[in-house]
Amino acid sequence: MKLDTGLSTRNLRDVPAAARAAEAAGFDAIWIPEAGNDGFLPAALIAEHTRRIKMGTSVAIAFPRSPMITAATAWDLAGLAEGRFILGLGTQVKGHIERRYSTKWEAPVPRLREYILALRAIFKCWSEGGAKLSFQGKYYNFSLMTPFFTPANHNYSNVPIHIAGVNEHIIRLAGELCEGLHAHPFNSPKYLREFVLPNVEKGLKKAGRSRKDFEIQSAAFVIVGHNQDEIKKTREAVRQQISFYASTRTYKIVLDTHGWGDVSQRLNEKAARGEWVSMAKEITDEMLDVYTVAGTYDEIADKVMNRYDGLLDRVAFYIPYRAGTDDAQWAKLAKRFNG
Repeated sequence: MKLDTGLSTRNLRDVPAAARAAEAAGFDAIWIPEAGNDGFLPAALIAEHTRRIKMGTSVAIAFPRSPMITAATAWDLAGLAEGRFILGLGTQVKGHIERRYSTKWEAPVPRLREYILALRAIFKCWSEGGAKLSFQGKYYNFSLMTPFFTPANHNYSNVPIHIAGVNEHIIRLAGELCEGLHAHPFNSPKYLREFVLPNVEKGLKKAGRSRKDFEIQSAAFVIVGHNQDEIKKTREAVRQQISFYASTRTYKIVLDTHGWGDVSQRLNEKAARGEWVSMAKEITDEMLDVYTVAGTYDEIADKVMNRYDGLLDRVAFYIPYRAGTDDAQWAKLAKRFNG
């Protein structure tokens, strides 16, 4: 199991220093959330200012972008990073696609399937020096590529694609067409074991692939501190965050797995009324114990490994590493995971 981290800054000027620090600490990859900033621009800075660490979007929202636009950005980043870039894509939910992005909402899994296949067709065209481009689908059609618009070739045309998924059909799609799955931070070992893995396997089987060809990653709710007081304080902040995720109907399956599906409806109603603070009261201590793992810096590596052994190939802590804060402790953790 590899230990990754999330990008800890939203200020582009601070990205090079944050990336160098994460690489020096020994993390295997940096994941860039598209929350409050573009998901791709930091990847260019990380690629330019590091030599070993991987970087990926976690996740870039697919549908507001044409596959051609995404392909061009990913192609350039793959070349700049010399193969260290991972294209992480997500569908988002209907409300955000329609009201935040002003983009038409259509059947997300069939559309994402075409999106991925279109990306592959475009990458193939470019890897062959601009050979005839021909992709026809229900949602996307690409049939024009001239020499002027064909990017320079490089040796990293097989850009790995990971997609985010919570429900069965998108998880199967990941297993069938992608190199990896971003399992949502709102997860549990039971949900991963009984729901995610079987659906990944169904997708892999459909494509004639094996589990060794595929990575499952999550920025899991890992709570770490120097002592129990620090852990308790962070635990309460995580309780609030989990209540936010659990209020989204798309994620109800994670609650259903443990028989807590009724909580989703109550949280959804409170969110609609803007009762953000009181939502946390719906998340009991028992639920927190199921959806988080907590410990001191000395304990947490073994706890995470035991919890996610055979379930995750990559893990990042939901609260990311920040350079200058417990650097030696984080370096010890990274060495414990990554060798």
